Amino acid sequence: MKSTRKSPRAGLVGHRQQFGMESETAMEERPVVLITGAAQGIGKAMAGEFLQAGYRLALLDVDLEAGRETAAELAAGEDLLLVTADVGREAQVAAAVADVEKGFGRLDVLINNAGFCRRKPLAELSLTEWQQVLDVCLTGAFLCSRYALPLLRRSRGAIVNVASTRALMSEPDTESYAAAKGGLVALTHALAVSLGPEIRVNCISPGWIDVTAWQLQSRRRPAAIASEDHAQHPVGRVGRPEDVAALALFLAGPQSGFMTGQNLVLDGGMTRKMIYLE
Repeated sequence: MKSTRKSPRAGLVGHRQQFGMESETAMEERPVVLITGAAQGIGKAMAGEFLQAGYRLALLDVDLEAGRETAAELAAGEDLLLVTADVGREAQVAAAVADVEKGFGRLDVLINNAGFCRRKPLAELSLTEWQQVLDVCLTGAFLCSRYALPLLRRSRGAIVNVASTRALMSEPDTESYAAAKGGLVALTHALAVSLGPEIRVNCISPGWIDVTAWQLQSRRRPAAIASEDHAQHPVGRVGRPEDVAALALFLAGPQSGFMTGQNLVLDGGMTRKMIYLE
């Protein structure tokens, strides 16, 4: 993350807030990334990674408090645009993408990262609760991709979806989350075929990623991870948000120019490990 801090510009215009005061020289030539769910967790790590790589950042999150805190920590001046929206609501997504175009004039990378898991026994899971998870994790990616499409076509950009190893394997009582993430993997290859060659679309399926240090400060708690948790991974440790951020940056850039429609599993080898009770 950038260490130089600037005072945030006062005021919030609608759902849009831009931080700092920097020269606008050559700003329009620099690439722009829109990251959903970027105020905490994996999305926050990706925000810092892309800023360090020279991108301008549209930080989208439904949590305005967390968004403001992250924007202040990143201290990216006019390289950062904070947008609050619920990705499961079409009108808010349309307005958010319009704000990005107004603020930066372009969009080169869309990262559909917003999501949440609801763990609840199937017999107790209501239709409303099921739909809420699908709205954020799956429909949100569809809506953001749809409304970002004209800008991404113009830049010949890239979409990176963040799914989960729960698309491939499950724990009990995670039906809504597994279904949504499985749908996101399928949506990835469908979009890749439909939108190519102008736009590349790939997916990351993280495994166990410890995000405890990347939450809103008032919500942070010590990580409850034992040495056995690290040891069970073939690489010897639980994942970190920085691991996912580095892969997202690779998928967004020209180094991955021959890759599209792929789901990259990033789980320390756990989905390749045969586990038997002893």
